[in-house]
Amino acid sequence: MNSSKFLVPTNGKFRLKDHSPAFTDGYKNKAHAETQLSKNIDRLSNLQERLYAQNTYGVLIILQAMDTAGKDGVIEHVMSGVNPQGVDVFSFKAPTTYELDHDFMWRSLRVLPERGKMGIFNRSYYEEVIVTKVHPEILEAERIPTIAKGAHLWNERYEDINNIERYLVRNGIIVLKFFLHLSRAEQKGRLLERIETPEKNYKMSVADITERAHWKAYMTAYEEMLRNTSTEWAPWHVIPADHKWFTRISVSDTIIQKLESLKLTFPTLDKQGIRNLRTAKRILEKD
Repeated sequence: MNSSKFLVPTNGKFRLKDHSPAFTDGYKNKAHAETQLSKNIDRLSNLQERLYAQNTYGVLIILQAMDTAGKDGVIEHVMSGVNPQGVDVFSFKAPTTYELDHDFMWRSLRVLPERGKMGIFNRSYYEEVIVTKVHPEILEAERIPTIAKGAHLWNERYEDINNIERYLVRNGIIVLKFFLHLSRAEQKGRLLERIETPEKNYKMSVADITERAHWKAYMTAYEEMLRNTSTEWAPWHVIPADHKWFTRISVSDTIIQKLESLKLTFPTLDKQGIRNLRTAKRILEKD
């Protein structure tokens, strides 16, 4: 699959309505996609091992979406074959009082992946230009200076995010950003399933219904965010999410294509290192 078809252009001209959440790109059914996903899991496992061994790049994967879009499922299935020691997952919910005493990027920056590892943000600092836009009263809790407030705040946050991501990429932290594009009708079905399936009841929250009432406002906020923060160094990928199986195969394809472009290799030993290995071998053989 060519993941470029899901790229958000960097010219600021993007509309969510032009992209179908039900698109499956020629995959006939779930079984068809899962066969390919199984192969991708093996490929990703090998690439992650090379990433760790080379210890040059870190990979930051950002997942943003409305509730029930499948972020948890992407993490569980796409990363199922990767060595757990090589991946860290962080979920960002409502900030604590301690976190509110810092700048809006602080809690995310302090858990960035190190070289050789992959980090996954289940939601991220992008909540600060999405949720806070839909619910501007949240900004009051952040206690930012009066001079920083106003209509210019959003453009400045977009600019700050873009600059930070440019800095990360320049320093070897690859930033892969995915917006899981779910339709309102599909979300309704998934929320009803959570209510009607006892073992899924724990996932249901009254807040899910409350936030659903702001659907149009969220779509506007997401669209503006995608237009303003899809850059050459850290573009957004809008992944159709009405079919979970297609979401997973699409995300895995994109991650694999990016990792393969890095030409990751296992380190090679210099002459002294090879001599040391030969010495170690002779010692072991005599043991």
